[in-house]
Amino acid sequence: MHFAEQRAAPYSMKSSWHKRYTVSNNLNATNNVLAAVVESGIDTHVVHLGTMGVYGYGTAGMRIPEGYLEVKLDTEDGREVRKEILYPSDPGSIYHMTKTQDQLLFAFYNKNDKVKVTDLHQGIVWGTQTEETKMDERLINRFDYDGDYGTVLNRFLMQAAIGYPLTVHGTGGQTRAFIHIQDTVRCVQLAIENPPQSGERVRIINQMTETHRVRELAEMICELTGATIDNLDNPRKEAPENDLYVANETFLSLGLEPTTLQSGLLQEVQDVAKRYADRCDLSKIPCRSLW
Repeated sequence: MHFAEQRAAPYSMKSSWHKRYTVSNNLNATNNVLAAVVESGIDTHVVHLGTMGVYGYGTAGMRIPEGYLEVKLDTEDGREVRKEILYPSDPGSIYHMTKTQDQLLFAFYNKNDKVKVTDLHQGIVWGTQTEETKMDERLINRFDYDGDYGTVLNRFLMQAAIGYPLTVHGTGGQTRAFIHIQDTVRCVQLAIENPPQSGERVRIINQMTETHRVRELAEMICELTGATIDNLDNPRKEAPENDLYVANETFLSLGLEPTTLQSGLLQEVQDVAKRYADRCDLSKIPCRSLW
């Protein structure tokens, strides 16, 4: 299970050093794992945690498929050829760019060395607890709330818990894919238990359960908590509004029962945030990476 990559888009865009570090760390990590698998001669299965961000955030009026797009090509002699290609990538940061390069590395090692690979294109994770971590307070997962590593929904819930205005960038019209942390764990389990067969191409699975606009999430949390919203300039170069339609049939067919946004689970995250609010460094909340 390959988790050995720098994991944050804002962090990758902080400076020239951060860009170079992200490229060096992420691409070498992936290539090293694949080269080691080949050298070992072991018949194993690489499961990689990728990102929905490889697709970009526009759908061209269609649902984003799970990794591959069927295209029709007209040949010189007038024939029509159908071919499946990787869905055209459109990374929005150096971090996302490294994940698109991962796809090419996986495709090469799969074709050249028959390495079995599953690439999980994951949405934004929210929530803090799984069934196992609920067993003891000391097992609560890390809760990133800062501008570099904090994910948007967890950030909003933490901000509401400490009375800090919710930081909505731009219009808040950005649509993103989301998945609860319990479902993340379940999807990884399903991927490991259902490896591709020998000779099968890289399996790409969209690991998400629902999509929401950022401003809709903020409004939901305001209704739940009484928080206020602070609209800030968007630090990213992106469209102010976008739609996002995503295919996710594979995990549903394997038995995933999605955990959707519910007030009880939102309250659970807020309770964790309130319990440890004294640890919060307010200076780390605003996003400092501008690109």
